[in-house]
Amino acid sequence: MTNRTHKLLDVNGTRLHVVEEGEGPLVIMVHGFPELWYSWRHQLTALAEAGYRAVAIDKRGYGQSSKFWDPDEYRIHKVVGDLTGLVTELGAETAVLIGHDWGAPVVWTAAWLHPEVFTGVMGLSCPFAGRGIIALPGNPFGEREPDDIHRFLSGPDKDFYQVYFGTLGPIIDEIESDVRGWLRDLYWSVGGEAHAAAGFTLEGQDRVELVRNSPLCIPHGARMRDGFATTDEMPNWMTEADLDVYADAFERGGFGGPLSYYRNIQNDWQDLAPMQGKPMIVPAAFLGGGYDAGTWWGLEAIERAPEVIPNWLGSTIVEGSGHWLQTERTEETNNAILEFMKQVT
Repeated sequence: MTNRTHKLLDVNGTRLHVVEEGEGPLVIMVHGFPELWYSWRHQLTALAEAGYRAVAIDKRGYGQSSKFWDPDEYRIHKVVGDLTGLVTELGAETAVLIGHDWGAPVVWTAAWLHPEVFTGVMGLSCPFAGRGIIALPGNPFGEREPDDIHRFLSGPDKDFYQVYFGTLGPIIDEIESDVRGWLRDLYWSVGGEAHAAAGFTLEGQDRVELVRNSPLCIPHGARMRDGFATTDEMPNWMTEADLDVYADAFERGGFGGPLSYYRNIQNDWQDLAPMQGKPMIVPAAFLGGGYDAGTWWGLEAIERAPEVIPNWLGSTIVEGSGHWLQTERTEETNNAILEFMKQVT
């Protein structure tokens, strides 16, 4: 970490907070919700020590990066433009992309649209979903528009969490009443230990009913947090000090930008219509956690990936891990990333 540097770069009029470590082929890591560059702290050093120029960013709307008031500023082409522009700003011509959670659809789409810039792509938690952005049961590659599949998944008396987040209304009131507590309970609730303690299993489960009856579908008038689990003692992968980093950033920067990504899922589906049916030609791989909702509701997309990705390098599922792979299972995640990097550089 002694050679880790922080920079604020102007990328086509957007301020991007960039954290860089190491020298060699460029690899850019993109975080999800609600996270920061800090989510890649263990991967930065591992990649640097392996001979790569590792870069992690705060996406627009997060951390020290620009926060725009207009939700349209968070549409997929804008965010992809941040990555292509960043490669140029860093003095490079090409890069490998790795993304987790909401960072995964961003890097998948960037590589899909710009194979001349991005020479490899790896998604964590969320598999490639084409214009659908996030693969869901019965909708692996955006065959159904998001508004339709979201209504189907939630049923008539609830809102799917992506819809609830995208309102930019009650969800912000819910979080802002106790930012640190909300983050703590979310991080714990979708981690592996909480799932194991609850006896979670996919065996014999109907995935639609599983989603519909989970905290991911919020009854009208209720709060998402009402369905969270909680813990009296943070796990070693998310210490109180780690939680402080996230809580401080979100207490300062708010949630308008981060939640605007969800508001634009339908817009992104429309914006990517010209790409429907076009293959992802960049070499690609997937890494997921066995307890991660993004993995189990994206099973069809993972299984069918070779149909839409000619240079498919395969998928790895880390059993026992929840959503936060980079910190819950650091060693397994680093090993998978380094093996992937050997294949694409």
